[in-house]
Amino acid sequence: MSALEEMVRPSLARIVAPGDGYAPDREEYWGSGFFIAPGWLLTCAHVVGKGGAAVWRSGNAVGVTWQGGKTTGEVVLAKPRPEELDGARGSWRFPDIALVRVRGAEDAPCVWLSDRAPTIPAQVSLHGWSRQTGDIGMRHGVGEASALDGKALLLTGQELVEGVSGGPVVDLRHGAVIGMNKGRGRHEGAAVPITALRELYDVRGGEILHTVMGEHDLHHLGRFNDPAAGADWTRTQTRLRAPGAHDLDPGLRVRLYGHFAHLPPPGGPGEVMHLVHEVKSRVVQEDYRSPIEHDPRTWREGAGLLHGLRDPGDRGGRPELALDAVLLYAAKVAGQAALDHPADVDRDRLRDFTAWITEQATLYARQAIREDIDALLALLDRLSEEGLRTPAAVATVAGSTRTRASAGAPSRARADVLVDVGEPVYGERYPLSVKLLYDGQDVTPLYSNDQGVRRDELHQYLREPLAEALRLGDRGEHLAAVEAFLPRRLFDVPLDDWRLSPDDDWDDADLFDEQSMPLGLRRVVVIRDRRRNARPASPEWRRRWAGVANRPLSAGALRGEATAQGHPEAGRPEGRMAAYGRLSGMGDACVPVHCGPVGSGPGLDAMAAALAAGHPLVLWRRDGHDHDECREFHVQAGQLLGLAGGAEGLHRQVRELRIRVSDPDTAEGLVGDIAVLFDPPDRPPHGTEPMQPPLMAAPDT
Repeated sequence: MSALEEMVRPSLARIVAPGDGYAPDREEYWGSGFFIAPGWLLTCAHVVGKGGAAVWRSGNAVGVTWQGGKTTGEVVLAKPRPEELDGARGSWRFPDIALVRVRGAEDAPCVWLSDRAPTIPAQVSLHGWSRQTGDIGMRHGVGEASALDGKALLLTGQELVEGVSGGPVVDLRHGAVIGMNKGRGRHEGAAVPITALRELYDVRGGEILHTVMGEHDLHHLGRFNDPAAGADWTRTQTRLRAPGAHDLDPGLRVRLYGHFAHLPPPGGPGEVMHLVHEVKSRVVQEDYRSPIEHDPRTWREGAGLLHGLRDPGDRGGRPELALDAVLLYAAKVAGQAALDHPADVDRDRLRDFTAWITEQATLYARQAIREDIDALLALLDRLSEEGLRTPAAVATVAGSTRTRASAGAPSRARADVLVDVGEPVYGERYPLSVKLLYDGQDVTPLYSNDQGVRRDELHQYLREPLAEALRLGDRGEHLAAVEAFLPRRLFDVPLDDWRLSPDDDWDDADLFDEQSMPLGLRRVVVIRDRRRNARPASPEWRRRWAGVANRPLSAGALRGEATAQGHPEAGRPEGRMAAYGRLSGMGDACVPVHCGPVGSGPGLDAMAAALAAGHPLVLWRRDGHDHDECREFHVQAGQLLGLAGGAEGLHRQVRELRIRVSDPDTAEGLVGDIAVLFDPPDRPPHGTEPMQPPLMAAPDT
C-alpha cells in the first residue's frame, strides 16, 4: 500500500442498516463513509437515505462499521433531505452530503480535509467499500479529477464501482481529501467537492460544523505532535511537497490551524474574505480582487486562499509572499476574534497564539510585514489588559488592520448586494442577476439567469443567490444592503418582505431567528430605477440628490389629484406631462409620497414623471387598502421624512416603521407595506452604520 492508502483505510467506514449482527456477509449494506473528526463521519445523503424516514426521525438509525468496531450513528446534518418523511428517496441532487455522529468511534483515525477548492486537473485516488466482487471489501482505484462542473467534481480514469458512494477522493499531489464519491455516469464519475461542506453550515443546526472542523484540526495536530500515533497526514504531506513549493509548509499549517481551532469562529464568509483581501493588498502592494468569489466558513479556509499566494506581476513567484500573507492574516484573525468575541476567547490560548505568530514572523516574514504584525499584536496585548470591547479599542484595532489604501475610510459592510432584474424577454420572463458591489465601484457577479423567470417566480429563483450574496457581503455588525434595479412595472414587488430561510412559518418560535425574518426588518432594502441608471445622470437628478442628501425632508403628493384626505378624487387622472411640470416645481428636499401602487395605471405614469423630474427618493404604499387610511398614511410619511434628517437617515426610520407594523402589539394605528425608491446618481456605499436595536417608539401623532 502507498502511504496515502495506508492512512485512508483506518478512516473508512461502511454504512449499513442498524442492528446487532456483526457478520459482514449478512449486513444490509448501504454505502461508504469516512471519519473527518473524532466521532464524526461524512457520507452521501443518498447513502443514509436508504434507511427511509427513520433516518431523519431517529437518533440512532444508521449502522456504522469500521476497523475499530461497530455501532449506530445519528444523522445530524444532511442536504438534501427527502421532500417527504415517508421513505421517499427524493432526487438526491448536489451537494448530496451528510454528517453522522458516531459515539464510541472517537479513536478512529481521520482523513485530512483540504482547506480550499481542488486544483484541476488533479491525479486522485478513490476509496470505499463495495460488494462488486461478491464479498464486501475495501476498494481502491486511481483516476483524474478533470473538471468542476457547477457543484460536481468530474472524475475520469478508474470507474467507480457500486458501493463506494460516500468514500473519499484523495488528491495524490497534495495528500488531502478533495471530494467524496457520488456516482457514475455513462462516461465519467461524479464526486462531491469537499467545499460542499459549506452548504451544511446553512442547514438548521449547521453551527455544529464549527466544532467538528475544530476537532478535525486538533486531531491532526495531536497526531503530528505524537510520532508514536502511527501514519500521519502532515508528515506525508511534507514528503510530497515539491522543492520550492509556494504553499504553506504542512508543519506550520497544522500548528496554525490548531490555534485557529481554539478561537471563536468567524461571523460569516464576508468577515473572512475581508481579511483575506486586506492581506493580499498589503503583501503584494496592489489593491486587487480575485475574479472568483469564495465562500469560506472557517478561519482555516481563509488561510487556504493565501498559502499559495503569488504576485500577479511575478511569473516566477516568490515563496516568501505566502508566508508573509498567512502570518499577517493570522495576526488579523487573532485581533478580529478577540475584539468581536471577548467573552469567548481563552486569554491564555490567545497569548500562546500571538507568541507563536511573533516567533514565526521573526523567523520567516519580511521586515515590513513583521513590523505590521508586531504593531498589531502589541496593540492587541495592551487592549487585552485594558478590556477589549471599549469604543476606543474597537476604533484602534479596526484602524490598525486596514490596508494603506483604505486607511481613514469608515468601517462598513464588505460589500452590498445588487439584484438586477432586466426588461422581460420571451414574453413575460425577466432575466436575473445577483452581484456584489464593493466600495460602490467594483462588481463581482455571483448568479445569473438569462432565460428569465415569471414575475411570480422571482422570490423562488432569487432566494438562495440572495442568501449567499448577503453572507459574503456582511462583515460583523455591518450588514450588506440590498439594492434592486427593477423595471418600473416591478416596483411593487415586495422585496423587503421576502424571507430567505426555507422555513415557511417564521411565527414558529422554534424556527424564528435573524435569518427567517423579512429582509427589510434587518437591513437596508431599496428599489432603484433600472432604466434611469443605464444612462448618464441628468442635471435634475444630481441637483435633487444634493438637496435631499443632508437637509430636512418634507413630503409632497406624487399624484396631483391628492386631496386633504390623502387620496385622489374620482375622475380623470393627472396627465403625465402635467405631473412632470408639477413634480419639477417641487423643492429639492421634497419627497413625493403616494398611497397606492406605482407599477401600473396612474401610479406608474406619476412615478415615470417623478423620475424624469430627477427625484431620487419616493415613498409609496404598494398594497390594496381602504381609502380611508390614506390620509393617515400621508401624515405618517411626512413624520417619517421629518425624523430622517436627510436621505441616509431615511433607512433607519423605514426599518423602525416596518418592525412596528409587523408586531401586532405596536402596529395599531400604523399604515404599513411601505416601499422606498432610494436612487442616488452617484451611489455612495451603504452599511457604514453598524446594526442598532430598534427604538420601537412610534412617532408622535
